Amino acid sequence: MYDSGGLEILSEDECRQLITAVQLGRIVFTDRALPAIQPVNFVVARGEVIIRTSPGSKLAAAARNAVVAFEVDDFDPAIRTGWSVVIVGHARIVSENGELSDLRNLPLRTWTPAAQDYFIAISPELISGRRLPKAA
Repeated sequence: MYDSGGLEILSEDECRQLITAVQLGRIVFTDRALPAIQPVNFVVARGEVIIRTSPGSKLAAAARNAVVAFEVDDFDPAIRTGWSVVIVGHARIVSENGELSDLRNLPLRTWTPAAQDYFIAISPELISGRRLPKAA
């Protein structure tokens, strides 16, 4: 199925599979009543998007029980094709000790040296994606 712009509409299963193929995404959240976008590395675990950050970050403060968007994509400029997946869902700070223990073992390292074992989990509620077909 294609949208009115000629992009292939991806199924939810395809979207879930594609997001595991990349390590960098962008989280969209509200910061002081304005939209903010931040690149983050992430993993998918237990069906949730997991991000590691520091407790004092803007992202940590803004993502507490908030609705956020999360976008991942991939593009091959040589053959002019690619895809994009957008997830919308509630973000929560992971605080349960058993869950924290599991998350510490994930292959997720933060980019910032000040970050601690502070994890944000996004539970997908809406998932959509599009693929740009190969150029003719």
